[in-house]
Amino acid sequence: MEITGIPFGVTDWSKIKATEHFGETGTAYWRTCQFGSIRVRMIEYTPGYLADHWCSKGHILLCLEGELHTELADGRRFTLTPGMSYQVADCAEPHRSFTSVGAKLFVVD
Repeated sequence: MEITGIPFGVTDWSKIKATEHFGETGTAYWRTCQFGSIRVRMIEYTPGYLADHWCSKGHILLCLEGELHTELADGRRFTLTPGMSYQVADCAEPHRSFTSVGAKLFVVD
């Protein structure tokens, strides 16, 4: 990823309106900022959230609160707790996430 053409700025995430995205179960609330081709999000998953699709988009994801489980299409599973992150390239490994207790994430893609 090359970051160009973005002047220094500060984001107050509490002032960004959340959009609602329903999973197979539960809901994700996204606060999104777009900086050129880079999307940055603060995401909150409700307890019991399960993604409704397999995602092939690349991300760098940091778990801030709660616990996030991510399953890859090949069956591998990973658990993130606060302070842990994952990274995956576009079209590399389809993945989907779920949480029983809820999670708050910071995502760059």
